[in-house]
Amino acid sequence: MLIQPSQADVRRFFCAVYAKSCAGEPMEAIETLASLWIAEHPEYHADLADVDAALRNMETASDVATSPFLHLSMHLSISEQCSIDQPRGIRQAVELLAHRRDSLHEAHHAAMDCLGRMIWESQRAGRPPDGAAYIDCVQRQATKD
Repeated sequence: MLIQPSQADVRRFFCAVYAKSCAGEPMEAIETLASLWIAEHPEYHADLADVDAALRNMETASDVATSPFLHLSMHLSISEQCSIDQPRGIRQAVELLAHRRDSLHEAHHAAMDCLGRMIWESQRAGRPPDGAAYIDCVQRQATKD
């Protein structure tokens, strides 16, 4: 079964995780993972602290490149992809990139560029996402000087 949360669901999720984290409340595994990425991005904490504002701002959000919700969703997606190695090879490619950059966080940011490009090209061409091209892109990031 494919789960497709709405934009509002995603915003509610990250705001709720941030609130739980601040309050020291117990979390589900996926929430704990999300909270680790939230902690890496203190610049987003104000956006996550007010769920009502986050929901109101959905209509005015113009620059997806600076959306804390999209950014955190991509971190979470890449973490999940690596945990199950899907697409096959992503775990090794991200690990190599993290080693080369001496930072998992920076490796994720480079992988995000590749992930975003793959999604954009898929949508533009009306084809399924090309996992092999995504892996190749991450590997190129890991091997360039």
